[in-house]
Amino acid sequence: MEVTHEQVNLMLRLYEMRREAVMREARAWYLKDFHPKSAEDVMKIAPPGSKENAYLRQVASYWEMVANIVSRRLIDEEFFFENSGEQWIVWEALRPIANEWRALFKNPHAWEKLEQHCKRFEEWREKRAPGSSDAMRQMLARMTAKEPAIPASKPAQQAANPA
Repeated sequence: MEVTHEQVNLMLRLYEMRREAVMREARAWYLKDFHPKSAEDVMKIAPPGSKENAYLRQVASYWEMVANIVSRRLIDEEFFFENSGEQWIVWEALRPIANEWRALFKNPHAWEKLEQHCKRFEEWREKRAPGSSDAMRQMLARMTAKEPAIPASKPAQQAANPA
């Protein structure tokens, strides 16, 4: 499918929305601090009425909306995938709690579009770069464990001290 000017303009508009000051703060917080393992964790990390809860809702609803736009083909999916990957990182943080959250709020459709979109994104990415999803998950695990994403000193140490 050929990408239209209208699709490009919508993509640029979505990018502009991500650059809005509060959205930037919310995204930075989410990527750095939102790593729940349960719905109970969510209530601790982002209690109702808190700034963090507002950030969570802003980021999750933004990416759910974008996934819905893409799934309705208002933006060519491959074009979108070629230019964005943050939605997958957002979903990876929600994935461990999604079923529990859906049950808690009796809404089986919570984050449904984002989940479906990210499954298609991962399939697309794996065809182009096999193993990249596992590598990304490993990097995210190191980040959430507060370890450096890429230990800079290991290659230098290994070169200096070959076994």
